[in-house]
Order: sequence, then structure tokens, then C-alpha cells
Amino acid sequence: MAKKEDKEKNMGKTVQGKSQVREWVESIAIALILALFVRTFVVQAFKIPSGSMEPTLLIGDHLLVNKFLYGTKIPFTEIKVLPIREPERGDVVVFVYPVDPSKDFIKRAIGLPGDKVEVRNKKVYVNDTAIPDPYAHFADDMILLRGNDPRDNFGPVTVPPDSLFVMGDNRDRSYDSRFWGFVRKSEIKGKAFILYWSWDSNRFLPRLLRIGNLIY
Repeated sequence: MAKKEDKEKNMGKTVQGKSQVREWVESIAIALILALFVRTFVVQAFKIPSGSMEPTLLIGDHLLVNKFLYGTKIPFTEIKVLPIREPERGDVVVFVYPVDPSKDFIKRAIGLPGDKVEVRNKKVYVNDTAIPDPYAHFADDMILLRGNDPRDNFGPVTVPPDSLFVMGDNRDRSYDSRFWGFVRKSEIKGKAFILYWSWDSNRFLPRLLRIGNLIY
């Protein structure tokens, strides 16, 4: 009789152990699915590797990107659904680099579909009007002549439908639409909106005052 009771107890322990393992596996699977859903459709983290957006964004800044503002992209397609609004001039956007789709770039939207964009002696004109450009930063006082380099004198060009003309805030140190063309809106991953971490690799210190800053 005692042996039968011991056997039943051991079987109960085995069933309970299997049940706990199953619960752990299910919990981990649900967590992974939720994380994948959030990363795909809601927000995604990115790190700034270059100085093309200085001083707005610094090398070592880590930021979050709103992926649903311009519409959620259906995986493995270029279709976006349920957009809240279209990209606007001044938005800081993350997108697939047109020249090398394995890389992501971050720049500021300057020209919208149908806009005529021109750069004259470092000043940006949209539809023949100089635009307010409070985030532009210039590290070089020299102005490159038209024809030698598109950095300081460029265009005019007209932005195609469903595309953007983008530029880095660090205008003299940015490789952007002046050099490689337009960004298709279907390739935009989202709008950068907040810094959640920043690391100064030269000083080996965190930039604590930047953490939590909104990106404009």
C-alpha cells in the first residue's frame, strides 16, 4: 500500500514539474511574441553612429522611434496601414538607406512630395522661399561653388510623389539627399521621438542630462 502511495506522489510531482516547465515555456514565448510585435509595429530602438545630425543628436545617443505614426508597415511588403499623419517638414525620420538597404539612416525631412528644393550658399529654399532652419549647424565657413560639390549649392529639384528630401542638421558633415537623392515614404521606419540613453565614448561616461530628452 505504501509503495502505491509513493508511486502516486511521484507521478503527481512529475505532472506538477511538467506543468511548471510548460508555464515557463508559454510565458517566455508570449514575452517574445509581444517584444517582436512592439518592435515591428510600435517602437524600435536605434543608436546614432555618426555626427551627421549634430548637435541635435550626438554619436552614442540611443533613441526610440515611433513606428506607427506614419502607418504600420505590413511585414515583407511596402504597404502601410492606419497612418495617423503624413511626414511633415522638420520631422526627424529613420529610414532604409536607399544606396544600401542593409543600413538605416536618420535625417530631417526638408522637402515633401511636390516641393521644389534648392540650396543656395548653404541656405535652403523650398518653393523659392527660404525656410526657417533653426536646427541647421555649419562647421565650415567655406562655401563650395555650384558644380564642384552639391553641399552648399544644389538644385533646384522637385520631390517626386510619395518621397521626401532629407538633410542632416550638421549640414557640412552630412551625406544626405543632396548626394544620393530622395527617400521613398514606404522606406521610412518612423519618427524619432525620445532619447533613452547616451554614452560619450571619448570620456567613457554617460550623458545623463540627455536621457529622456524629446527629439525635435
